[in-house]
Amino acid sequence: MAGLFTNELRSSLREASIIAVLIIDNADDAAPLANALLRGGIKAIELTLRTPAALDALDRICNETPEILAGVGTILNEEQVRTVKAKGAFFGFSPGLNLSVVAAAAQAGLPFAPGIMTPSELESAYEKGCRVVKLFPSEAAGGLLYLKDINAPYSHLGIEYIPLGGVSTANLQKYLEEPSVLAVGGSWLAPRKLIQARDWDQISRNCEEAREIALKVRT
Repeated sequence: MAGLFTNELRSSLREASIIAVLIIDNADDAAPLANALLRGGIKAIELTLRTPAALDALDRICNETPEILAGVGTILNEEQVRTVKAKGAFFGFSPGLNLSVVAAAAQAGLPFAPGIMTPSELESAYEKGCRVVKLFPSEAAGGLLYLKDINAPYSHLGIEYIPLGGVSTANLQKYLEEPSVLAVGGSWLAPRKLIQARDWDQISRNCEEAREIALKVRT
């Protein structure tokens, strides 16, 4: 089934609660960054395919910090699906719903959550077997209220959401209190400028703050 997240993977993501969204410009930063995230209690990432260094960075994270649950985002074509699966990605995300990419993920055996923002997109994703979807951009779409509204007609189907876009420490707890939210994604933990500056200590502090909030809700 396309997009199938196993119960084990869902459980791991729900326990992780927060997925750090990363833009890495230099593959040499990958392992130190992953270790900074782990020190702060963050165990899952979405490494975006937005830079030439992304695939090398994925290699290094998978090989040097295997305890990180490494997912890949900004998957926009079928070849990227096959490449990240071969490199060891645990799951994949896309910002939108591209049915050819969903089909390629199913064929490759890559758990995949496409981005959705409308009921029609949600129905199309569900029809193709997706039971985990990314709500993007979450806050711009209407935030938690919108998520609850869009899920209402489909709540009996057991769809789980990963909101991304505008999530921060200010609204993190409310998102995690919503049962249909599997985990949240956020770039505020390790923003691109902090990675470029190699400010691993500040990244760890950001992660610790977020993890403390998550533990209030999911213990």
